[in-house]
Amino acid sequence: MKKFFTLSILLVSGLVFVPSAEAKTNNAGNAAAANAAEPQVTIQLGQNRRNRRMNNRRAVRTVTRNVRRGRVLYRETYRVTYRPNGTTTTRLISRVRVGRY
Repeated sequence: MKKFFTLSILLVSGLVFVPSAEAKTNNAGNAAAANAAEPQVTIQLGQNRRNRRMNNRRAVRTVTRNVRRGRVLYRETYRVTYRPNGTTTTRLISRVRVGRY
């Protein structure tokens, strides 16, 4: 029973004092002072890194070809990456033996 009364008194006091504290911070004089403290101009140093993922876009293609090494025929699958600066990167994904002759 004591816990119930204590909890109810805490809740009622919170409801009474919280709105009065918010009303004090929303005065017209304080709002003007808060707006004056915010900067009018922002200065950015360095690159704009917001669109870095868009600038680093790549085209990726999967290429398959048959290659003969000696008497054995292989099917090789490559992943070719085309970068925006014109370079390409080729990576062998898989090599499967297809036939013998």
